[in-house]
Amino acid sequence: MNSEAYSRYHIIEVCLLAAKVMLQSGAETYRVEDTMSRIAAAYGIYHSHSYVTPTGIIFSTDGTEPAKLIRIMERTTDLHKVAEVNDISRRISAGELAPEEAMKLLKDVEDEPLAYTMKVQLAAAALASGCFMIMFKGTWIDFPAAFICGGVGFAAVQYFQRLVQVKFFAEFTASFLIALCAYLFVLGGMGQHIDKIIIGSVMPLVPGLLITNAIRDLMAGHLVSGLSKGADAFLTSFAIGAGVALVFSIWKNGVIF
Repeated sequence: MNSEAYSRYHIIEVCLLAAKVMLQSGAETYRVEDTMSRIAAAYGIYHSHSYVTPTGIIFSTDGTEPAKLIRIMERTTDLHKVAEVNDISRRISAGELAPEEAMKLLKDVEDEPLAYTMKVQLAAAALASGCFMIMFKGTWIDFPAAFICGGVGFAAVQYFQRLVQVKFFAEFTASFLIALCAYLFVLGGMGQHIDKIIIGSVMPLVPGLLITNAIRDLMAGHLVSGLSKGADAFLTSFAIGAGVALVFSIWKNGVIF
């Protein structure tokens, strides 16, 4: 394959769409840039330049085409889509897909819903909260409380993020509700160790993938992306801690009951 056989415009569009889907689905910055370079090279554009940050993608070639910019406004975690784009990229490198075919497949991946429904995610978050509580040396008596608190917290962060679209506020409110529910369970005699219940319940909110990607980007030399993702993870951690701390502060001063 070479760029003479296909329109360079279509090749660039394929590269940008692949990068957009990957970045929106939680892929690392260096992986996104590498995928764009491999796709361009497979179609005959051997000298391409890409610059990716968590909020934007810039791609250009040595030809006369202007550099293209895509803004990334929403990001989530869907590693299934990342794997699908990687598979399409491998098929392109093997010479199995023309740009038009690759574009169609990438659009199908982009339009796919999340791999798991919200009900399944909610049930998984609740179950994981209880299991994390046991892992942190909690007791089975506290399992129902951690199960419910974790589900409430996950549902709250999803609801408030859609309502306000401010990630910090959603995570702060969710952690506040988790700590409040844990306090009420202990107060009502349905739980014994409030610390273990809260720790287990907030684990689904912890930005583990974001922290991992930040470290991997820093190790790969992508300092801007690594630092920005690290700052995002820090703000999320701060929001979780602040929400829990507020409940403990109110509890200590005797405002609640």
